[in-house]
Amino acid sequence: MPLATTGALLTRAAETRSAVAAFNIITLEHVEAVITGAETAGTPVVLQVSENAVAFRGGRLLPLARAAVAAAERARVPVALHLDHVQSDALLRQAATAGFSSVMYDAAGLPYAENLAATRAAADWAHSQGLWIEAELGEIGGKRGGPPLDAHAPGARTDPAAARAFVADSGVDALAVAIGSTHAMTTRTAALDHDLLKRLAAALDVPLVLHGSSGLPDGELTAAVTGGITKINVGTALNIAMTGAIRDFLAAHPDAVDSRAYLGVGREAMAETVARVIRVLGTAGPGPRPRAAVDS
Repeated sequence: MPLATTGALLTRAAETRSAVAAFNIITLEHVEAVITGAETAGTPVVLQVSENAVAFRGGRLLPLARAAVAAAERARVPVALHLDHVQSDALLRQAATAGFSSVMYDAAGLPYAENLAATRAAADWAHSQGLWIEAELGEIGGKRGGPPLDAHAPGARTDPAAARAFVADSGVDALAVAIGSTHAMTTRTAALDHDLLKRLAAALDVPLVLHGSSGLPDGELTAAVTGGITKINVGTALNIAMTGAIRDFLAAHPDAVDSRAYLGVGREAMAETVARVIRVLGTAGPGPRPRAAVDS
């Protein structure tokens, strides 16, 4: 089916008080696993390519993006493509012609005024290209002369009044908020500030995004959706599943040299993780649509 757009998926989710799961991809196995897991759960999904993933691929966006587009167009559920945590304006400007319908522009490490100016310029450009744009706001930087606090640093929190002003002045379509999650957690022990989430949901009229969701236990994930989060970003959980499955396979088959064997079990483990996360969020559907006969 044609590529879905992130904006359409999140708008519908916001209307139904549900959430869309968005998974970061690094390899073709990630792409295939996310789509397989979403098809198993019967629900739309967002494939995310981060600036770090582009750097890993030698700074080239198109090979992974084109693979993702090709796979998404054959999927039995709606799939959108999102460019994540972009700090490079040069990379940002590749999004419109590479199949992406949305970008997350990350200037959250700058002092507030600089973050706002950079994000406003990025939003103006994105909207001129028909792209939907997400930004991030943690604790406002520069307080008492100190440096900005990263939105995912321990203790970072998004102030509702500042967030309302930031969204209005920047023109972004969604906002990632700091409410207690942290990127790259390998244990599921994070706890969210649910009172703050409630106040943010009341203060803002754009979809709210939760980054660093791999570190949250199931109950925190479902409570986040109930509290008003519309997009749930997951990355590290896929890498944990893939790496663990490959380690187990190679331990059991020390003479294995065919990469298809261990990449296959890694891909399967990631697909199971995707389906599990979607079911935890409570957004699983009745199942995927059947593939057309030509999709052999």
